Amino acid sequence: MSENIVHLHKPTDPPADGTAPTVLTVVPDPAPAPIVPLWVRSGRAVKRAVTHERTGATVRAVARHGSYTFNGGRIVARRTWDGKTGARYERMIRAAEAAGNLEAAEEWEERLQRFRAARHHRRMDLLHSPVEAAKGVAVGAGMGIGVLVALGVVMAVNNGDIGDVITPLSATIDFIALLIRIVQVVWGPALSIGPFLALLALWSVGRKQQAAPQWALPANVRSGEGEPITPSIVVKALRDLGVPALRNAIKDMGDAGASMLGPIRIAGCGIEVDVTLPSGVSTIEVQNRRRKLAENLTRHEHEVFITIPQAARTVRLWVADSGALDEPIGPSPLVTDETMTADYAKGRAPWGQDLRGDAASLSLYQRHLLITGLSNQGKTVALRSLALWVALDKSVQFLMGDLKGVGDWAMFDGLATTLIQGPTDEHVIQVTEMVEGAVEEMNRRIQAPPGTVFPPLIVLVDEAQVAFMCPAVDEDKRPYGGSKAKSRYFMAVRKIHNQGRAVNVLMWQGTQDPTDQNLPKLVREGAHTRASLALGTESQARMALGDKAVDGGAAPNMLRPGLDRGTLVVASDGIAIPAGQASITVRTHYIDDDAAEALTDRAKALRDGVTTLHVIERGEDRDPLADIAGVVGDAARVRTQDVLKRLALANEDAYGKWSFIDLKRVLDGTGAEPYKSDGVMVIGRDRLTRALANRDETGSASTAE
Repeated sequence: MSENIVHLHKPTDPPADGTAPTVLTVVPDPAPAPIVPLWVRSGRAVKRAVTHERTGATVRAVARHGSYTFNGGRIVARRTWDGKTGARYERMIRAAEAAGNLEAAEEWEERLQRFRAARHHRRMDLLHSPVEAAKGVAVGAGMGIGVLVALGVVMAVNNGDIGDVITPLSATIDFIALLIRIVQVVWGPALSIGPFLALLALWSVGRKQQAAPQWALPANVRSGEGEPITPSIVVKALRDLGVPALRNAIKDMGDAGASMLGPIRIAGCGIEVDVTLPSGVSTIEVQNRRRKLAENLTRHEHEVFITIPQAARTVRLWVADSGALDEPIGPSPLVTDETMTADYAKGRAPWGQDLRGDAASLSLYQRHLLITGLSNQGKTVALRSLALWVALDKSVQFLMGDLKGVGDWAMFDGLATTLIQGPTDEHVIQVTEMVEGAVEEMNRRIQAPPGTVFPPLIVLVDEAQVAFMCPAVDEDKRPYGGSKAKSRYFMAVRKIHNQGRAVNVLMWQGTQDPTDQNLPKLVREGAHTRASLALGTESQARMALGDKAVDGGAAPNMLRPGLDRGTLVVASDGIAIPAGQASITVRTHYIDDDAAEALTDRAKALRDGVTTLHVIERGEDRDPLADIAGVVGDAARVRTQDVLKRLALANEDAYGKWSFIDLKRVLDGTGAEPYKSDGVMVIGRDRLTRALANRDETGSASTAE
C-alpha cells in the first residue's frame, strides 16, 4: 500500500519511478467582508422604501385626495360667501378699475347697490316671519283637522257607523307616528354617515376643480398637455408671463382677472380669445414673450399665435389643440375636382387652409408675387400650386425660368411659351433675356391704343437668388446679377414691378434664405403678395414680409423647419385676413409631381396648343432653317412676327436684330416661304418639315456622290 505525499511547495526533482506525484495547492480563505453596521443597513432600507415608486405614488395620492377635500371646502365656503355677500361685485369693480374701464365699474357698483337693497329687504322680512309662520301653522293645522273631520262625517253617513267620524284623523295621527319612528331609526346612522357624505361632496368639488398641489396631481394632469383652454388658465398664463404691471393688475382684480378676456371661441383646430390688457401694459410686451406664454398654456411655441386686432391695447391669442398642427390637411381641390377651372380676373386659387381650418384662397389678379423661405420647406410646391390653378385659365401665358433645374417645372413643357431649366450662369443669362423680353412686351402693350385688353402674361422665376448672385457680365461689362442700376436681371424685374401690372404683365419669384444680397430691398418691396415659409431670424422675416406684417404679429421665423413644411405666413390684400391683422398663416395643400402632370394635361387640353421654346444653346454653329422649325414647333402655322420674337428669345446674339427680310432670305427657295393666311403672313410647319427633309436628302445624295 503506497502513500500519497503532500507537497506544500513545488517539487524540484522528478519522482524516481517516473510517475507524477499528486500536488495539492492550499488556497487561503478570502478575507471576510466587513460587517455593515445596523444603522447603515437600516438607513439603506429606509431610503429604498422612501424613494420607491409605490411610496411616491402613495404619498401623492394621499396628498391629492386630502387636498381635494380641504380645498373643496374652501371652494364651497367661497361660493357661499359670494352668494351671501357683495364680495363678487366688489371684485368685479376692482377688476374694471384696474383695466381702466370706468363704465363697467359704475355698472357693477349699481348692481352691488341693488344686491344690498334686496338683502336688506329680506332681512327685514325675517323680523316678521316668526309671527306669520306661527299664524300660518295654526291656520293650516285647523284647516287640516277640519277637512279630516268633514271627511270622517261623510264616511260615517255612508257606512252608518258614528265611529268613522274620527277614522281619517286617527289614520293621519298613525301616519305621523310612523314617520317619527322611521326618523328615530334612521337618525342615528344618519348622524354617523352624514359627515362622511359631506366630506365626499367636498372631495368631489375639489376633484372637479383639480384643487391640489401640482406635484400631487396624476402624471397626465401634471403634464397639462392637451388641457382645454379655460378663462382661468389664460389668466394664470398671463399673470405668470413676467410682466410686473400685468401681474400686479391681475392680482388687484382677484378672481375677476377673466374680465380682461373676450369670449373664448372655437376657431378651427384651436380656440381664439381677445385679451384687453390693463393700463400700463403694451401689446409688444406680450408678443415678445410668446414662448413663455405658450408654455404657461401647456402648449408648444408653434401652437400659439399672437396678433393685434383693431381694438386698442388688445392682443388676440389663437391656441391650437395639442398636436393638431402636426396633422396633415386634406388634398387640394385641384386634385379632387377634375372639373375645376380657373378665372384669373375674378377667381381665387385654392391654396390651403388657415389655422381655423377654413379654406384659404388667393386672388392672383394683377398682383406681383414673392415666396421665400429656407431650403427644402416647400417653396416650389407652394408656388407651383398657384401656377397650376391659373394654368386652367386658357388666356394666361407663361414665361418660366427654373434656376434649380431638377425637373420641378418640367410638366409645363407644352404649356409655357418659354421654359428654361438649369442652375448655371448660362441659364441665368437666358432667364435674364427672357425677363427683358417680357419688358419689351410690356412696353409694346403700354404703347397700344387705350382700352386694349391684353391676355395675362406671368413671368415666373424659381430660385431667383441664383440670378441675383450671378457674377457673369455681358460684352458691355454690365453684370447680369447684383442689385445695382447696371444689373440686367434686377433692372428688368424692377421695370415689370413698376409698370407691368397695368397691362397684365406679372412677375412671380421664388427664392430661398433671403438676404440683402440675394433679394434686394426694391425687388422684395415691389411684390403685392409676399409669403414666407420657415425662416431663421426675425430680420429675415422682415425682409420677406415687411416691417408692418412682423410688427403686427407675423413670425415665419417661429415656424419649425422641416416640421412646418408647406406652412406659409402671407401678407397680401389678395387673401382674406382677419380685420386688424397684417398677415395670415396658411397651411398649403401638397400637390406631387404626378398630380401636377395630370393638371397640366388638363390645362393643355383647354388650349389650342402651345409650343414651348427651349432656349437655343450659345456658341454652336447656327442652322437658321432648323432653328425656325424649332420655334414653330407643333403649331400648324405661326405668324412671322411671332417667329421673329421666338428666335430673338432663343438666341439674342444670332437673331436679336433679324427682320422680316432676313427671315424671307433664309426661307426663299426652300419651299417654306412665308405666305398669307387670314390676311397675315405666316410660316407653315408642314412646309418647313418638307424643306428640312428635302435638304437632308440632297445633302445625303451629295455625300454619296
